[in-house]
Amino acid sequence: MIRFSILPLAAAVLCIAAPIAQAQQHILGDYYAYGRNADGTAYSGTVAILGNDNGTVAVNWSVGSTYSGIGVLNGDVLTVEWGAEHPAFYIVMPDGELHGTWGDGAGLELLTRTPR
Repeated sequence: MIRFSILPLAAAVLCIAAPIAQAQQHILGDYYAYGRNADGTAYSGTVAILGNDNGTVAVNWSVGSTYSGIGVLNGDVLTVEWGAEHPAFYIVMPDGELHGTWGDGAGLELLTRTPR
C-alpha cells in the first residue's frame, strides 16, 4: 500500500506563499488616486490595498463611487479583478507609485502615497 502524506505538500505551499506574501508587502497601504475616464473626464479619490492570507490583495477604491476587487501581484504587475469585463492592471514603479489602466486601456489611473 502506498501512503501519501500531506505534510510535504503543505510545506511546499507555505514555502511558496511566504515569498508571495512578503513580495506584496511593499504595495500594501493607502493611496491617493488620480484618474481619467474613457470619456476624458478626470476623477480623484483614495485607494486602500490590504493583504489577504492567501497571497492576494484586496483593493478598495473610493473615487466618487466605491469599488472593490481582488488583486494578484506578479513581479511588478498588479492585476485586479473588480467585477468589470476587463481587469485593472498596475505597474509598480521603483518610487512606489502604481501606474494603471482599466476598461481595456480606456481608463488611466495613478496611485501615489502623497497627494498631488
